[in-house]
Amino acid sequence: MAHIFIVGGAGQIARMMTPQLIAGGNRVSSLYRHDEQHDQLADLGATPVRGDLTQLSPQDMASMLADVQTVIFAAGAGGAGEELTNAVDGEGLEKTVAAAKEAGVKRIYLISAFPEAGRNADLGDGFENYMRVKKMADVHLVQSGLEFVIIRPGTLGDDGATGKVSAGLAVPYGTIQRADVADFIAQTVATPQIVNTIIELAPGNDPIPVAVSALASTTR
Repeated sequence: MAHIFIVGGAGQIARMMTPQLIAGGNRVSSLYRHDEQHDQLADLGATPVRGDLTQLSPQDMASMLADVQTVIFAAGAGGAGEELTNAVDGEGLEKTVAAAKEAGVKRIYLISAFPEAGRNADLGDGFENYMRVKKMADVHLVQSGLEFVIIRPGTLGDDGATGKVSAGLAVPYGTIQRADVADFIAQTVATPQIVNTIIELAPGNDPIPVAVSALASTTR
C-alpha cells in the first residue's frame, strides 16, 4: 500500500480519483483550504490535511510528506488572476518539488495543460500567463531529478465519463471529460512503469485500460 498525497485534493478531478486510488489499496491524504472541504474529503476515504498552498513553506509541506511515496499535484488557480496563478500553478509546484526532495518522496504526477488549449479564442493576457506558468512548471518538474509523469489534458468538460481517451506524446486536441481524466490518472498511478514522460490526453476511442497499457509498453 502506497501513501499518496494530493495537492489540491478538493478539486473536481482530485475528488473523482480519490475513491479509485483508495480502492487500489492506497492510503490517500488530501490538502485542502476551506473548512467545508474537510468532511467532503473524509467522506471519500481520504485523510484531510489543512493548509493553504500559497502560505505554506517548503518545510511545512515536507512535514506533511513525511511518510508519502507519491505526490499528485492537482492544484490550480482556475483562472482567478495572474497573481494567484503564479502563486498556485507556478510557485506552488516549485515548493512542492522542494518539499518532496526534503521528505524523500520519489515521484510527482502533475496535471498540466494541453499546449493548444484555447488557441481558437481570444482569452487575453491572463490566459497567456496561465499557459506560460504551466509550461515553466512542467520544465521545473522535469529538471528536478524526481521521477515524474506530466499529464496534459485538453479542455475539461463536465459531462459523464466515456471511459475512452486518446493518450500519447502527441495527440489531437479536444475537450475531455473530467471523469475520464481522473480515471486515466488513477490507472496511470497504478502502473508505475509509466515514468519520466509527458502525456497528452484528449477524447478518443481507446478504452482507458488499453491506453494505459499501451503507454506502459513504450515508456521506460
